[in-house]
Amino acid sequence: MKIFKLFKEDTWVRPFLGKYRKSLVLALVLGFFTFFCGGALMFNSGYLISRSASHPENILLVYVPIVLTRAFGIGRPVFRYLERLTSHNWVLKLTSELRLKLYQVIEKDAVFFKSKYQTGDILGLLSEDIAHLQNLYLQTVFPTVIAWSLYFFIILGLGYFSVWFALVMLLLLGILVFVFPLTAVVANGARQERQKFLRNKLYAELTDNVLGVSDWIFSQRGSAYNQLHAPAQNELQQVKQAIRNNDHKRDFLVQLLFGVLTVVLVCWTSAAFPGNHGGAANWIAAFVLSVFPLIDAFAPLGAAAQETNVYQDSLVRLNSLPTEKLVEKPAVPALSAPFQLKISHVAFHYEDSQNLVLNELDLTIQNGEHIAILGRSGSGKSTLARLLRGDLRPTNGRVTLNGVATADFGDKICRYVGVLHQAPYLFNTTISNNLRMGDEDATEAEMWTVLERVGLKKLVAQLPQGLETIVDEAGLRFSGGERHRLALARILLQDVPLIILDEPTVSLDPVTEQGLIETFMKQLKGKTIIWITHHLQGLSLMDKVVFIEDGCLEMSGTPQELARTNQHYQKLLAVDHGVLH
Repeated sequence: MKIFKLFKEDTWVRPFLGKYRKSLVLALVLGFFTFFCGGALMFNSGYLISRSASHPENILLVYVPIVLTRAFGIGRPVFRYLERLTSHNWVLKLTSELRLKLYQVIEKDAVFFKSKYQTGDILGLLSEDIAHLQNLYLQTVFPTVIAWSLYFFIILGLGYFSVWFALVMLLLLGILVFVFPLTAVVANGARQERQKFLRNKLYAELTDNVLGVSDWIFSQRGSAYNQLHAPAQNELQQVKQAIRNNDHKRDFLVQLLFGVLTVVLVCWTSAAFPGNHGGAANWIAAFVLSVFPLIDAFAPLGAAAQETNVYQDSLVRLNSLPTEKLVEKPAVPALSAPFQLKISHVAFHYEDSQNLVLNELDLTIQNGEHIAILGRSGSGKSTLARLLRGDLRPTNGRVTLNGVATADFGDKICRYVGVLHQAPYLFNTTISNNLRMGDEDATEAEMWTVLERVGLKKLVAQLPQGLETIVDEAGLRFSGGERHRLALARILLQDVPLIILDEPTVSLDPVTEQGLIETFMKQLKGKTIIWITHHLQGLSLMDKVVFIEDGCLEMSGTPQELARTNQHYQKLLAVDHGVLH
């Protein structure tokens, strides 16, 4: 089966099996003894009841079964509890490791997350794949291994009484253990793959559209929005119903087969244990009653096997993510002012392409300097921002802050570099919690101070709960300019010496944009500002303008110098002012 090949090549789940192998083996052993005690309890009970009814000659003939019945009766719930405790503890350890590993893989690109991953894809990984791998062990691996163990134990035990009957049971139980599970995989495999695809599709569609739901509602087109997802939802329900119908048919056949097993056992015990005074009846009751606890062990195997269709897809998706071992970053010393950001002979290309995004870039940004980096879309501006913040490591050359490579700082880069993006994100919590992302220890007075600095104090004070007002998902209750000002307030609380403004005003109207630019420059006075943009409004407030074209540095100078001497810059100014057509 494909699932076994995937397990063999797996680099996500398999490494943790050895790490927690003792708990794994213990859970399987406890599971075996749970069903063993259940079967033995019914076996002893059946023998004891029928033996007691036949007037035993000696009380000792029923005393031992009485003791064993009590022992197995106590043992079954005890082993069940210990098995559940051990197996769930093992699985929770495994899934916590997997979630941590997934976070570490994704966290490296967290700042520019949307450039590589869709939110819906990651929700699919978290809610479907890792959660389903948890069920892989609880609902498939553990029950299957335990059922196989019982299967061989039962066949060997029956072989002690009768070899030919053991072979008959080998065949009948083999249908339960092997034929039904394989049939379930084949019958429902395609349906389950379709179910998983539709679920992930809905995750992707709904999460990609969630930020625009308010616009649909405000325009009174909520029903139209729902209709967009109705076909996929209806198909998903149909697939689920088809799977349930197939499960019901399989369950009926399983119960029918257990009925056949019961009849076969009655016939065999009647022939194998003849005698007077209820001798045959003693063993008939013992063997027949022992079948019923085994239903719980063998009946779920079909449902467990068909789930492997979902699990193998999860393994494929997880193993398609990068799994390179996280390199321990060297310890970096605490830096002190003045801060110099230096780009030396930097070239960069992404792993999936050999085309250089940046090529032989040299640039030095001095402490407190205000520099604008211009360029068309795709010219390498955003890649340069990621290099400056240390989210990427250059293919060639170095990007350093006071001589230390920015990629070596790790999370500590937040102490020195802040970023204000084109679409700053506000979380669905209070305004105060959103602000405290810049400084967890910020006081209420400090938060009111930064809100006043960015021009939002009056607005927030008029809200029903002030700082404790809940912000809608992504801050939709605020306008674009207000969201940028809240993000700026967060950066002011963060109080870092270098600020990267990654096209923060591109989606705003000219009046709001100009007011926001002036606020940036006023409130960030004295700090190093790296403003990435593609048009020229507000550039007169900058100390230097750098223009990147096709990954190379095309021109550099003060706005005034370039306006006087550079024809290309003069043309850009004319276009930006609407003079040149």
